[in-house]
Amino acid sequence: MSDELEAALGSPIELLMDAPMFSGMSDLEFTAVTAFMERRRIEKGAVVFNEGDTGEELYILISGALRVFITQPDGGKCWLLNVPQGSFFGEMSVIAREPRSTTITAEEDSDVLVLQGIDFYRILYEHPMIGVKLLKAIGKVESGWLENSARHLNDLMRWGETARRRAITDELTGLNNRRFLEDSIKERFRRGSPGSREISLMMMDMDRVHEINETHGPQAGDRVISAMAGIIRSTVRSGDIAARLSGDEFAVLLPDTGEENAKVLAERIRTAVNGTEVPVPVAPGAAAQVPINIRASIGIAVAPNHASSGESLFYAADTALRKAKALGRDRVELAG
Repeated sequence: MSDELEAALGSPIELLMDAPMFSGMSDLEFTAVTAFMERRRIEKGAVVFNEGDTGEELYILISGALRVFITQPDGGKCWLLNVPQGSFFGEMSVIAREPRSTTITAEEDSDVLVLQGIDFYRILYEHPMIGVKLLKAIGKVESGWLENSARHLNDLMRWGETARRRAITDELTGLNNRRFLEDSIKERFRRGSPGSREISLMMMDMDRVHEINETHGPQAGDRVISAMAGIIRSTVRSGDIAARLSGDEFAVLLPDTGEENAKVLAERIRTAVNGTEVPVPVAPGAAAQVPINIRASIGIAVAPNHASSGESLFYAADTALRKAKALGRDRVELAG
């Protein structure tokens, strides 16, 4: 291989011959292809091409660092991957005659070799055997890029789903949080008056949790709250929305549910809670444990009977809950 070719390309011949584009090529074939290529400097921060640009060139990164981005639905740029040195990119827009699908920028001063699209097709037509090797190399690398991109996008989707769950989930109990419940109620009323489709809301308060915290410590309080959440989760139906509001307060939204069915479900929860013993430390920080019984009071409101808006439904259910506590606790009361 001549020194003139290495000088013209500005990069060691060994590095280029190891590049995926030239995989399986002889020295003569390598020389024939690189004769069409020119070296280009990309300054740090510069854009090689933007998503949506026409694709008229393909590139090989011979030094530096390039990053690949895609546009998110909100218009922001999301990093996808880095271009490995020796790899080629930009080929699919040249082959498919489609706009660029990504944006590529220089993370540091970088050098690339550039092959014009028209020269790429000249190689295919004038040197078909070389063209076959080029297309095979492109197909192999493209498959790897797609696999890496799919893996990265899958990671992003999992991260997004995790973030979404964290935004709507109570960390201690795994139930929905207050914000999600309130948004769900607002959404149902936003669609219009419930009319004949009733919506019930149960609000629940555990009895004397403050005393449990004082006697047995905050760890005991967390345990009884988690136990309460487990009972609610195992009792509610598919389609119901169970949430922890704060502290030892819970709520369950029951779509398409009237007074009688809501009372049946509330009594089922109250009875299950009443029969539950939770092991807690005998004293704050103690290793020894003692079982304690837990209790809950429940208030129910139903729209449209007791409320015509999400706010009034919340108020009516809370009023019924306070009534249950005032009448002795460990009971279910319906809004008046």
